[in-house]
Amino acid sequence: MAARAGLERPSIVVRSLHATASPVDAGLDPDLALYPASTIKTPLVACILVDVAAGRLDLDSRHEVGAGNMTANDAESPLVPGYRASLLELAELCIERSDNVATNVLFDVAGRERATETAARRLGLHATAFHRKLSGSDPLVADPGWDGKHRNAHTAADSARLYASIARDEIPLAGILLSLLDRQRWNDKLSTALRPGDRFAHKTGDTSEVTHDGGILTTESGNRYVVVVHAGMPSTDANAARFGAFMRELRAELA
Repeated sequence: MAARAGLERPSIVVRSLHATASPVDAGLDPDLALYPASTIKTPLVACILVDVAAGRLDLDSRHEVGAGNMTANDAESPLVPGYRASLLELAELCIERSDNVATNVLFDVAGRERATETAARRLGLHATAFHRKLSGSDPLVADPGWDGKHRNAHTAADSARLYASIARDEIPLAGILLSLLDRQRWNDKLSTALRPGDRFAHKTGDTSEVTHDGGILTTESGNRYVVVVHAGMPSTDANAARFGAFMRELRAELA
């Protein structure tokens, strides 16, 4: 399917979340180490919610947007330097709008080393790491907390594992994260091939090197699947259409 759709360097996981006579559990190079781009935002918010549930953080707490966290976005960020955003507002912007400024503030709130440890220890995401704040364009944001070497990491396998945990309500405050994913603003890839009555709670990621999409598909019949597709090719309209071609063929095989 990936070859027929024209996906390059694909890393894919498809898994059913319901009991059927022939459950789906398929992968194609799921541990391929592609740069995660904005898909890193889902585990970041998941780590934030772990700390909220533990009482370390409060969704109503306010956090100032520093000038150093400002960067470009696909949609103009409503955040400006000096504004004090609630933690919930930052999480909403991070997931629903894929806001890079909100994400960078969350890097400060979560702490990248702590978040990396939380991802592994509490969420079971051992191929996920938070190293560098996000930049929407060149020049990259100045990031004194970056070690100068490592990039963020979040494989398709880890992404699928996290989405399954969210769908099954196995992680703290999973319902909040599911509702944010369900309100995703960017729907130009896998979502384009959904059928009437389908829902896809998901997150995309895009750079000049990679293009990704993945989330929790609930079909019109009520069955649920994790579908994660990462690809090592530039984010373009033409390449986004290839995700639709893949999903169209895959969807025909799902109940």
